[in-house]
Amino acid sequence: MADMTLLPAAGDGAEAARPRKKKTMKSLYLAFFDTAADGRSRACRLCGKTYCLTTATGNLGKHLNNRHPGYDQLADHHLHLQGDPAQSAISGMFARSKKPQAPARAHPQPQPQSQAQVQVQSVQAQAKARAVRAQPSAKPAVDVDYVNWLLLRWLIGSSFPPSTLEDSSFVDSCRYLNPAVRLWPKEKAQEITLQVFKSMKEDVKASLQRVRSRLSISLEFWTSYEQIVYLSVKCHWIDETWVSQKLLLDVCRVRCHCTGADILRVLLAVLQDFNIDLKILACTHNNSQHAIHACEELRRELESRKLPFCYIPCAAKALEVIIEDGLQNVKPVLSKAREFILETNSNQEMLVDFKHWTEVYQEGPCKFPLDHSANWNGNYNVLDIVKKAPNAMDNTIKKFQDIFGPRDWVLSDEEKSVVNSLHSYLEPFYKTTTNLCTCKLPTVGLVFFFMDHVFELINVCHDSSHQKLFEKIARDMSKTARDFTSQAYNIYTFTAAILDPRIKGELIPDALNSTSNLEDARDHFVRDYSSIFQAPRNGYSTQQDNTEDGGAFSFAEEIIRKRRRVSMSTAADELTQYLAEPPAPISTDALEWWRGHSSRYPRLSLMARDFLAIQGTSLDPEELFTSKGDSIHKQQYCLPLSSMQATMCIKSWMQSGYQFNFQSTIIDFERLIESATAPDAVNGPESS
Repeated sequence: MADMTLLPAAGDGAEAARPRKKKTMKSLYLAFFDTAADGRSRACRLCGKTYCLTTATGNLGKHLNNRHPGYDQLADHHLHLQGDPAQSAISGMFARSKKPQAPARAHPQPQPQSQAQVQVQSVQAQAKARAVRAQPSAKPAVDVDYVNWLLLRWLIGSSFPPSTLEDSSFVDSCRYLNPAVRLWPKEKAQEITLQVFKSMKEDVKASLQRVRSRLSISLEFWTSYEQIVYLSVKCHWIDETWVSQKLLLDVCRVRCHCTGADILRVLLAVLQDFNIDLKILACTHNNSQHAIHACEELRRELESRKLPFCYIPCAAKALEVIIEDGLQNVKPVLSKAREFILETNSNQEMLVDFKHWTEVYQEGPCKFPLDHSANWNGNYNVLDIVKKAPNAMDNTIKKFQDIFGPRDWVLSDEEKSVVNSLHSYLEPFYKTTTNLCTCKLPTVGLVFFFMDHVFELINVCHDSSHQKLFEKIARDMSKTARDFTSQAYNIYTFTAAILDPRIKGELIPDALNSTSNLEDARDHFVRDYSSIFQAPRNGYSTQQDNTEDGGAFSFAEEIIRKRRRVSMSTAADELTQYLAEPPAPISTDALEWWRGHSSRYPRLSLMARDFLAIQGTSLDPEELFTSKGDSIHKQQYCLPLSSMQATMCIKSWMQSGYQFNFQSTIIDFERLIESATAPDAVNGPESS
């Protein structure tokens, strides 16, 4: 829009004598700025940004053009209302920037200033709406795409399908915030998600090729709301800085009534796609027969190539089955107590009454809100409340009997007695699962240590009035325990256990600890790790020392290393020396221990990096035993087939530190948000 300037008539001396006052009123741009009370700055009426009073009107015009496209329609509308374009604009400017003249004070109009303000506010409101609507057509709205990228990240992070972008309520909410926003259709969002998946997958492949140690994998199965069965394959390893790494490789669809051969075919396709099929040392499965069959076939395939491989069942899954066996006889009592907890949590009056009775009877303590989830932690909490606050429960149920109906919700003395005995029996199981859930790295050795304790509990029948009940429970539990040990105990898991500095040979389960296993582990160490440190030619390194005056010391170090190699010609001395020392405290971080002792056991530490990566559980114990798994299972359950693989993989890869990559372009969300919220940002950051 042209800069309209009020020019004095030629030869008009009176006007020429007052150039200073005319200087502040030369442009229509000023109609969109208010002068501050201190007379030193101007503020934009549309966004509030302030400028120095001496700022050139051209810069003010740039601000309006960049930040408020379509603002000129405000001027057109204002002129149209006033009739005379020139006089209307001029009078509007004077009304805001010039002090009232004496004649105006002598003959005042009825509240002229107030009327002008109302009119200006009306014009501003209409102009804002027009400017927002005109913005996409006036200039490409780059920030709209930024909004879509941010929404796409939100969809993936929350495991929502792309169809969420077409939900009418969601669209209306976005348009309310910014009418210029045009959300991507679900087809475009789906297409871009797939492109991001392909780009990030290449990054994952490249990073795995840089891993120098052996890898272990874990398998997990679940079924979605579409009744489609999925298999997720995760990869585990310990990097050169002794940090445990976990990475989701893929999420694959498998046939509903799949066989072991079907699972093997899918698994091999994933491993070969990432080019790691020859680097796998172990697989931890979900204890299903089909998974066992697939792992057995994979073992035969790898051993035919002279590659070591083992597979073990998930200890957390086995422990879950054992605990479920222990709860079978108290399911009706659990149902009663859980119903009471549900009602108490949802009824504030009941909750207050229950707290009152716990104080009266000095029962508890109880953590509010009461946990009623269907997982093991929730079940144990229900037993805990029945044992610790039986009187408070009875009195609250009696007071609110109309809520529970005619059924007798008050527990009998016999039911309370059973709960008390079972609570005491299962308490060590609860402590075991709690330790597994809070453990930073549940190594095979540590998992076997806890499981061995559970097996001892099963074999011991406590002196109790419910002796027959515990005998039956122990009998059911024992079968699951025997199945687990028969599948999990082998030379590979023995090696993984003794390489945990907290376990070694002292805390390893008796059923696994044998002389033959130790000899096999020693042979494996000598065969696969003794030649790694063999020096070239005469045993001295050919690499030169570039440090000044360091040649003699470097050469001396080479001599020392050579003598150490000679003195350890059997290569088993490192393992013997390691096992001869007492185990580290159970609270020790196993990887931190090896980081500090890898120079002392250079070859054994390489073996430890390989074997400590073997997983004792196929999924995080916290997902199985606590409410954390509920949200994960909901996300897995709700995604459709078209979104499951890409969404789950991208989400996991971003959590693992991989960048959001679209066709080799990194989408930096933090920089995007910073640019979009910068004070002088115009429709988002400029492309670099």
